[in-house]
Amino acid sequence: MKLRLLLVLGFCSFLLTAVAQQQVKIRLFNQYEAPADAFTLDGVAHKTASDGSVTITIPPGADSVTFAGKEYAATSIAVNQLQEGATITIQKQFTWKDILNPMFYIKYGGLWLLLFIIFAETGLFVGFFLPGDSLLFVAGIYSSNLAHEFLRFIGLGEFRNEWLELLVLVSLIAVAGILGNAVGYWTGRKVGPTMYHWKDNLLFKKRYLHEAHDFYEKHGGAAIVFARFLPFIRTFAPIVAGIVDMDRKKFVYYNVAGCVAWVVSMIFAGHFLQIWVKNQFGIELKDKLELIVIIIIAVTTAPVLWKFFFGKKAPAPSKD
Repeated sequence: MKLRLLLVLGFCSFLLTAVAQQQVKIRLFNQYEAPADAFTLDGVAHKTASDGSVTITIPPGADSVTFAGKEYAATSIAVNQLQEGATITIQKQFTWKDILNPMFYIKYGGLWLLLFIIFAETGLFVGFFLPGDSLLFVAGIYSSNLAHEFLRFIGLGEFRNEWLELLVLVSLIAVAGILGNAVGYWTGRKVGPTMYHWKDNLLFKKRYLHEAHDFYEKHGGAAIVFARFLPFIRTFAPIVAGIVDMDRKKFVYYNVAGCVAWVVSMIFAGHFLQIWVKNQFGIELKDKLELIVIIIIAVTTAPVLWKFFFGKKAPAPSKD
């Protein structure tokens, strides 16, 4: 009789605990709008699905729970915010690889940092590692938010028009890129004359200057345009153009044409692909940014790597 009573009481206790505990399905992202991946909830390990969704159990009587993890700062969230289907954001701690993430610049610097990055990548020697292509593509996805930073700055923050927003964003970025290349060209012009007096060494050969000069005489326009679409190359192409004294008017023309083509193609691709994919498949590209960045980097760097490893080497000059 006592055993039966204990079993009944134990079963009732189990039912009360099960009822008291609440399970909800939420979506968990970091501040860069990427799924938070592995995390802990009050010390219990969890892992999100590819879309950031995860089912969590809220302890009975809890007013709040704490999300944390190896990469995440501890964040307390009130239980009343953890409704079914809610989206929760927790803070990812900074790591140096974040500087390759375009969302890092959009999140913490917005439009103004974006413009500086485009200028620096194409105008400053040290800007070769910055994420130009992926940054512009992601900027296209967030074109409305970025454009309105400028529109608010000039007192038109309440004005809403898709094409105006795109025009504003493309124009500002194009100007930044054109000025960046111009600075690179000017730097090359200043440094170039002295380089022709340098002695050959392990890293520098004077014949490289003459070969570059001949190349820019024949293909300089195409080089300036196509370099815009190639990481690393777009940083050094205008500098080399200045060093070999490429015709200034020719450089200016192809600088403007190449920059406008690059900015328009990347911004429009991000903006309209986001709309099309969402309408056709119900998928938010914002949820797939890490994958998109990897694809863009792979596609844009593939020609450079192919040329480096498999391209035909120029024949050594004759000593006769």
